[in-house]
Amino acid sequence: MNAHSYRKPAIVLAALAAATLAVLALAQVQVIAIPEPYTDTGIPFAPAQAGAVAAPSAPDAWGGPRTGSEPTLSDRVVDYKIAATLDPDKHTVDGKQQLTWRNRSAHPVRTVYLHLYLNAFEHAGTTFFTEHRASGGGMFSRDPREGEWGHINLRSVTQGGAKVEQSFVQPDGGPASDRTVVRLDLPQPVQAGASTTLDIDFHSQLPRLLARSGYFGSFHLVAQWFPKIGVLELAGERGATRPRWNVHEYHAESEFYADFGSYDVKLTVPKDYTVGATGELQGAPVEKNGMLTHHYVQGDVHDFAWTADKRYAAPLMGSWSGAGSPPVSIKVLYMPEFAASAAPSLKAAQDALTYYSKTLGPYPYKTLTVVLPPHNASEAAGMEYPTFYTADSYATVDPKSRQEFELDLVNIHEFGHGYFYGILASNEFEEPMLDEGLNEYWNMRMARERGQLLHPAPRWLRAIGVSPGFDGFHFELGGAVRENPADPAGQNAYTRLQGIGPAYNRSATIFHDLEAQLGKQATEQAFKEYYQRWRFRHPSTADLRETLAQASGQRALVERVFAQQVYRTGKVDDRVQSISSEEVLPQPGSGIVNGKRVELTQDQVDKQIDDAREKWEKAHPDAKHGAGPYPYRTEVVVRRRGEAVPQTLLVRFADGSSETVKWDPQNGERWERFVWQKPVKAVSAELDPERKHLLDTNKLDDSRTVKADGSAARRWTFDLAALAQAILTLIATI
Repeated sequence: MNAHSYRKPAIVLAALAAATLAVLALAQVQVIAIPEPYTDTGIPFAPAQAGAVAAPSAPDAWGGPRTGSEPTLSDRVVDYKIAATLDPDKHTVDGKQQLTWRNRSAHPVRTVYLHLYLNAFEHAGTTFFTEHRASGGGMFSRDPREGEWGHINLRSVTQGGAKVEQSFVQPDGGPASDRTVVRLDLPQPVQAGASTTLDIDFHSQLPRLLARSGYFGSFHLVAQWFPKIGVLELAGERGATRPRWNVHEYHAESEFYADFGSYDVKLTVPKDYTVGATGELQGAPVEKNGMLTHHYVQGDVHDFAWTADKRYAAPLMGSWSGAGSPPVSIKVLYMPEFAASAAPSLKAAQDALTYYSKTLGPYPYKTLTVVLPPHNASEAAGMEYPTFYTADSYATVDPKSRQEFELDLVNIHEFGHGYFYGILASNEFEEPMLDEGLNEYWNMRMARERGQLLHPAPRWLRAIGVSPGFDGFHFELGGAVRENPADPAGQNAYTRLQGIGPAYNRSATIFHDLEAQLGKQATEQAFKEYYQRWRFRHPSTADLRETLAQASGQRALVERVFAQQVYRTGKVDDRVQSISSEEVLPQPGSGIVNGKRVELTQDQVDKQIDDAREKWEKAHPDAKHGAGPYPYRTEVVVRRRGEAVPQTLLVRFADGSSETVKWDPQNGERWERFVWQKPVKAVSAELDPERKHLLDTNKLDDSRTVKADGSAARRWTFDLAALAQAILTLIATI
């Protein structure tokens, strides 16, 4: 995700119209039919408001599971051969492309659709900028100025030498001026199972860096730069009931979706420019007329991006190897002023390769390119493409600093997209949780297992010894929208009331809580099965749900979490309403003693109690406070003001003993009273003692003590006083 993908969503809250896709019963999926808009070719577009898919894909979807015995890693649908030349002064790319596409459907196809993503930046009336303004205009650091717009022109498109007619469409109902999707009416239909080749001459004007692609000075991040065909989904794939074109407009907060294929790309740039790109370089670059042509090839990917700059330092090279993966050559491209970030980025990439390949599955490619953008090009940071990603850049990296955490984590996060966005290749328009959410969750798991903490204090506070640290999952809570979530985790990227941020933060928290209930081993085994079953196949939310339910062996729990949090906006809010622990004492009145009715007055009862206490204390001189001759009746009341989640209640007693009970009412009860009668007084009651439910809106009301305890308030008061004193002392010394 563009621009510091693990941080930025916490502050990006785009105000777009909300649309909820599917409603599920507590543990039962109910599919809601969404009408598909038909094109005049008879093949519909995917619904404009599509989101989390509720119906699992067919077993043979996308050609069926990849066993490893096939000649290629993916069932390649498209083949791109591109020859492109960069003009670094005009920031343009002129390209000639042969696009070969295979019709997987059982019917002839005469109309196809291409994404022209750079046209999102051609003027302020595109879908991209319309949504940008609707969000309050705060998505980007600045809007384009005169001469900074970008576009892509199709100079010619032919099929077998015959001209192909073009027209622009808006499949999502965006402005008529949006030209990010083009319709091509072919002179010759593509028969079922057959392929066709389109010869395309195109010209791309890169925008000044704003989001995901563009230039600043001599730096060029060339992404979404070529005509890219949409995905023809078949019945049984991602909820489709018949063939449909999945070809959304370029939305401000969405990313991408494409078929797997092969790329053979020749990039011609001035000879003093250094190039990094998706895939494997084929031999040494070839020089001609002061230009170098770099030839890259990569199969079984669904996109191709590259960078070129004359200011790059000599690349930092490294390698990695792991079980089941080919040896990986790693290249880090950086500016001389950011040399301090290069080695940490290489190390983070190597560590991420180890962790992701161990916990999910082998990394199948032979290369990885890491790009650290220059000054004033931070909009290029935090973006992922196959075998290629961009990270942050720092001139200095202090140990245990926010910079160290961010540099490390953004490398890990962007590499991790190579799995969830790259190899699993989910639809980032419609189901961003499957990429942004799962990857955020997985890279925070990695940080947790490394014992890595975020230290948010600025350098001047660290200099005086104030450097608190907390783990990544608690960092996620800042953007998890626990109190009043408006959008299901499974909502699409571009019709969210609260913006794309919760697709990261809330989703990561949801899966943290699911893992806490499933257990680490069951969770990891289930995700390994997800990778094994769905790599190179474009899984849906329902496919993830089914895989986790089957592989973990805990279907009811998985389905409940998905019903509450993925397909709906479930608030979690359990609390300890009250706790009391009182001695069960004799009471005045009449009763039967030794077969006779007797009556005790209050004075007699008080004397009986005093005598019993005195006798007990003599017999138990070392007894702890809270024990005595009479038992204690402890009563704890818990309340539920949100979704039903399995809870644990822990009650501690004065003698160090405890009682643990499970609270998981099956009939919708909103409260419960638990009672114990023990020889000792209770001290406290706590819900969720293992912190399995970070999604709970308020963890402070999860526990209560019998006796009022002001230590927490005093601690915060003393900490704030100490901090204030330190600041005043520092000011006095300046």
